Amino acid sequence: MTRPESAEPRSGGEALIAQLQAFGVRRVFMVPGESFLPCIDALYARRDAIESIVCRQEGGAAYMAEAHGKLTGQPGICFVSRGPGATNAAIGVHTAREDSTPMILFIGQVGGDTADRQCFQEVDYRAMYAPLAKWVAQIERADRIPEYLARAWTTATSGRPGPVVLALPEDMLARLTRAPLAAPPATPQACPTPNDMQRLQRMIESAARPLLLLGGSRWSDAARGAVRDFALRFDLPVATAWRRLELFDNNHPNFVGQVSASMPAHQKRVVTDSDLVIALGTRLCEPTTINYEWLASPTPRQTLVHIHADANEIGRLCTPALGIVASVAGFAQAAAALAPTPGWRPARSGAHAAGSAPVLLPTPGPLDLNAAAGHVAASLPARACVTVGAGNYALYAHRHIAFKGLASQLAPAVGAMGYGLPAAIAAKLHDRDAPVICFAGDGCFQMTMQEVATAVQHRLGIVILVFNNGLYGTIRLHQERAYPGRALATTLVNPDFAQLAQSYGAFGHRVTTTEEFAPAYDAALAHAREHQLPAILDLVYDADIILPDRTLSQMHADRACAPEPRA
Repeated sequence: MTRPESAEPRSGGEALIAQLQAFGVRRVFMVPGESFLPCIDALYARRDAIESIVCRQEGGAAYMAEAHGKLTGQPGICFVSRGPGATNAAIGVHTAREDSTPMILFIGQVGGDTADRQCFQEVDYRAMYAPLAKWVAQIERADRIPEYLARAWTTATSGRPGPVVLALPEDMLARLTRAPLAAPPATPQACPTPNDMQRLQRMIESAARPLLLLGGSRWSDAARGAVRDFALRFDLPVATAWRRLELFDNNHPNFVGQVSASMPAHQKRVVTDSDLVIALGTRLCEPTTINYEWLASPTPRQTLVHIHADANEIGRLCTPALGIVASVAGFAQAAAALAPTPGWRPARSGAHAAGSAPVLLPTPGPLDLNAAAGHVAASLPARACVTVGAGNYALYAHRHIAFKGLASQLAPAVGAMGYGLPAAIAAKLHDRDAPVICFAGDGCFQMTMQEVATAVQHRLGIVILVFNNGLYGTIRLHQERAYPGRALATTLVNPDFAQLAQSYGAFGHRVTTTEEFAPAYDAALAHAREHQLPAILDLVYDADIILPDRTLSQMHADRACAPEPRA
């Protein structure tokens, strides 16, 4: 049985935007280009149904789409032009792939009449994006647009979610089609078998030091609640994968912390001492395995249970004792019915698993960054989102703020600089009533700071804390460890970020002392809320402060006191 054709012919560009609307898309991110003008015109016709967010650089637009995918579990949609636009957007696609985020990138492409001539801005996107995307294709026929978009949507959201790239030749977008729209795809949910769950229960009840490790994407509040209840019934200590802190209440006594090489020692002990690791939803990557040392490849010393929606992820790095092909939602549903054997008691209580956190001492100098981050944490409403990019400064957010739910943080597991500001924009668009705070290093911020103009144009009241020490701090830290006293290429000459904010029409204030921070931060929040415009605080501090609990001077002193190696 064939589907009826559309009553009226429409261009490929109109068909594509109509199909996105039929799939429930309400927002797209873009940098406009002449190569997909029919799509832009179709968005104009549907401007009351689909919001178009005009960005300043394609990397920022792709980051925003990726962050939208994290927040909603549905593909973030990004449009960029061919050639330079497509290459700029690659960083967002890479982030989506590494972070397992659903996303669809549409790229304008040269027409078929000039293809394969290396004409103006022509790129073979199948070759370019093959290592970065789950699927890359080029739509050659307008009447196949619904088919391609249905497959793209399913591919982006199923199994291990990720990015899809579709190239759109100009002549295809201009052709007329009567093809009917596709129905919204339903993402399949794999579920554990009863035998899987029985084996899992026996393994938990036989373990002395079990650990539940949460990660991945496309979590729902319902799944998060069911997994929390499962952990509490079996009194499991709970850790999150690298930069997935929002998956479990950080204030709960069963919470351990996020797993990484930089995790505090009191948390790391619980993780490394575990004899059973139940990894749910997360792929096993370098940070989450602690540089492949805690969970060794191919055979971990712990008993490993790996639960993932993509069978290709199970056993890819670490061979599990039990592998379960299941989505987070499917596992959560099965776990809701699992109860401990009558009379069973855990060998070690999960409550207060990590023990008391050591108190972070004031950072040296006139501006105490630990006090500043503590003020943010203490005054942060439950319904708020904190975003970070990549750099040592992110530790101030992750060590002070107790994340408690989905959408409470956005962070790139891939460690991409420049992510925090575009992610904050996406978060504010997703929930305009929720406070959004961006932690950004001075180097990180300058990679996408032009998107402050996007926030001003769309009247988004976000607060941006720029940690300004004039360094690429993470690189300087590694440089000092590996090549002490030979620092090069890590020093920055920065603008006055407060004046820069004011030039954009935003609120800007420079903070140099601890006493200045709280009133300046509160004023920034009030301005963002009342005027619906961004606010930037330029936090200027000594470059000697390299970590929340470490300075470069201390590293040099420790090295000077170290005994000489024996000959």
